[in-house]
Amino acid sequence: MPDFAFEQQAAGPVAGVDEAGRGPWAGPVVAAAVILDIRRIAPDILGRIDDSKRLSRAERLSLFDLLRGKARIGLGASSAREIDVLNIHRATLLAMCRALTKLGPPPCLALVDGKFAPEAPCPVRTIIGGDGLSLSIAAASIIAKVTRDRIMARLACVYPGFGFERNAGYGTPEHREALESLGPTPHHRKSFAPVLNILSRGDSAPLTI
Repeated sequence: MPDFAFEQQAAGPVAGVDEAGRGPWAGPVVAAAVILDIRRIAPDILGRIDDSKRLSRAERLSLFDLLRGKARIGLGASSAREIDVLNIHRATLLAMCRALTKLGPPPCLALVDGKFAPEAPCPVRTIIGGDGLSLSIAAASIIAKVTRDRIMARLACVYPGFGFERNAGYGTPEHREALESLGPTPHHRKSFAPVLNILSRGDSAPLTI
């Protein structure tokens, strides 16, 4: 379980940074930067915070609501178009940079999940598997995941048929079949192979709603 050991090594506020949505075929990549004040969060709540991938949807939603009132949060995103232009790696780092700048006064340190550091207004420490080690990064993973899922649910209302509200843009059979029959939306990542292959065949007109 993640703890606060990394954060306690710093002399001031520490932000955990994580992203959601590197792998999907559609939608933005979303990053969150979270500064926890553990004095304001009950121990039982801290004990529930974990890597978002290990939590149920209901638990993520519950913790999302609890954290919004007891943490400083910055959100950043890179669009599908930016992903196509920059590539997913650079677009992810850009989203993380945007999340950190949205925090307001910069933290003393940013703990970033993974091995690559974004440009940041403060020193950065990268931690591989950080969402399972640092409470701040785990909290950021929850905020990023829930935020992105909600974005995809809204896109599902505009572009029905792809199942975005269920698959969040990932490459499920339902999503593949919709791409085949409907063509890509403006929110599809056209540099990603499954979308690119359909565009290359030219048998599906892009949706422009």
